[in-house]
Amino acid sequence: MLPAKEQKNFFAFVDAAVKLFKATDSDAMLVLLEREINWGRLAKKTAKLGVLVVATHSEQVHQAAQAAEVNSVLLESPIIDPRDQLAQAVLASVSEAQMKSGSKLVALYDNSGGDGDVVDTITAFSLTEKLGRLTARDLRQLKTKVPLGTLKIVVDLAVSIGREGREGKPVGTMFVVGDHRKVLEQSRPGGFDFVKGYSRKDRSLHDGKTREGLKEIAQLDGMFVVSADGTVEAAARIIDTPPVEITMTKGLGSRHFAGAAISKNTKAIAVVVSQSNGTVRIFQDGEVVLRIEPLQRAAMKWKKPVQTSAQPPEPPPEA
Repeated sequence: MLPAKEQKNFFAFVDAAVKLFKATDSDAMLVLLEREINWGRLAKKTAKLGVLVVATHSEQVHQAAQAAEVNSVLLESPIIDPRDQLAQAVLASVSEAQMKSGSKLVALYDNSGGDGDVVDTITAFSLTEKLGRLTARDLRQLKTKVPLGTLKIVVDLAVSIGREGREGKPVGTMFVVGDHRKVLEQSRPGGFDFVKGYSRKDRSLHDGKTREGLKEIAQLDGMFVVSADGTVEAAARIIDTPPVEITMTKGLGSRHFAGAAISKNTKAIAVVVSQSNGTVRIFQDGEVVLRIEPLQRAAMKWKKPVQTSAQPPEPPPEA
């Protein structure tokens, strides 16, 4: 059980979260916990608020359910970057029908990565706004010669694969866009190339049939190499690029390291779909620059940013 002083601090955060919950007219409260607390007291303070406890240990989940009938979800993952853990907690909650995409949420969690108190951060957000949307400006911040239209198509395809998987099973894959000649030089065939021999027209991601075809083979090992104009230059390629120093979030695997490395050694953008949870990460110059959680069942929504006097109107998307 958490010591008395830490219990007091924790419930002070709970009281503040309840006030924020009511002020924002939220739908649910999410509490990420690594340690045991007074479940009955938590249930009393959050009565009728739809509190949901997410823990990485099955013992906490069981105790929450038994002691106070608090709804709970087991997050089967190691302690990772707090923002990634919060995102995974939300995804787990949605997948178990404890929350709905589009809900307004107040979350309490430890932003120190497990080194501080039981919680030290309160945040309020809408699931779709926080984890399921991009604006054209998000992609325009990438300093690349790849047209915005190509980036949108690749990101939409990656999110679709992350959301749908293949025959009910999650699928991990990677698209490397732009600087394709150098990318091909720093990679090798990893198996049968399903796009070899087709015309450029038949390999264009601007064609819906091509995109559907890639979904069918996305489960194969290797990456898709895509030119700046949206043509798939090769499939099932294995990255063979010189070693680079990369700082990576805990919990990410070899596919993400490869995407980071190829984006560091070339001018390409790597779009990586995580097999574990469908998260899409966009790498540039060896770092994650954007991340999308595929919560929505509908297609990606590209919001137009609100114009202000300090912002010039955006030009139309490049073809």
